[in-house]
Amino acid sequence: MSRITTHVLDLSRGKPAHGIVVVLERRHEGEWTEVTSKLTNADGRIPDLVPEGTSLKAGIYRLVFGTEPYFKQSGLSTFYPYIPVVFELKSENEHYHVPLLLSPFGYSTYRGS
Repeated sequence: MSRITTHVLDLSRGKPAHGIVVVLERRHEGEWTEVTSKLTNADGRIPDLVPEGTSLKAGIYRLVFGTEPYFKQSGLSTFYPYIPVVFELKSENEHYHVPLLLSPFGYSTYRGS
């Protein structure tokens, strides 16, 4: 399993959000650098976000969820064209699950398990 995983639920539909681009970035010396990017699967999850063999050091990371294309494909507009979620990896040995609860005009996130 990837050290960082995510799950996106569309609260406006009561279903997983399929096909959202999620970009993982790391902050280093004040700049953001892309680590990887993937699409959410049919269950709204990305279980393999960090490629096998990729070393992640402790530090500040950001998941950027591309929400505008997701809502546009359904003919909806959104107040949030993308959602950045910044968090800190304190340990190189822990698993970090960062879910996103989404609607066109609001969102919530938390550290999952």
